[in-house]
Amino acid sequence: MNKKNLELLGLKEGATKEEITSAYETLRAKYLEERFMDGEVGNNAAIMLTKIDTAYNDLIREFSESAATEDDGDSYSKVEQYIKDGNLADAQRVLDGFNERGGKWHYLQSVVFFRKNWINESKKQLEIAIQLDPENEKYKETYRKLNDKINYDQQRSANDSVYQGQTVNSADENQMGGSFCASCIECCYINMCINCLCNSCCR
Repeated sequence: MNKKNLELLGLKEGATKEEITSAYETLRAKYLEERFMDGEVGNNAAIMLTKIDTAYNDLIREFSESAATEDDGDSYSKVEQYIKDGNLADAQRVLDGFNERGGKWHYLQSVVFFRKNWINESKKQLEIAIQLDPENEKYKETYRKLNDKINYDQQRSANDSVYQGQTVNSADENQMGGSFCASCIECCYINMCINCLCNSCCR
């Protein structure tokens, strides 16, 4: 908290909201009475009223912002837990309740979209998260993994014809790169992406 504002009200670091309000009201009553006195005393009282009003409002705003930050932290924890539990509807409900939407908000929104298999929307949210917090390595790594998955899916889609028509009795069933191996690779890759996008949100 602003040390000068606290000192102006005769308080020290760590003062509670109630102590700040009490000190402000005491000083305000004092200066309101002195304001009508003649000479320097009255002039000084008028100046001090302005100063303590400003100090009090700034300190109370700091308390409000601090409380809001704590509430956001609790809400983010709820979102992360809902995602872990697979409860995407409640995760989205909590996210929709945020007024301030920073990098973490967009990152978690990306995770929710990914779990819904809305890949393009997930990518857009990650891009916003990185723009808002460009130094966050987790966001950048997740974005890289997501792009790898998108590229892999596109390549797989283009090569689908290679695997179409293969059956258990196919003449090529014993060859390397058959449909079974392709499925294994796909499962491993998707699991890696899910771990990156979903589990990392709670680190």
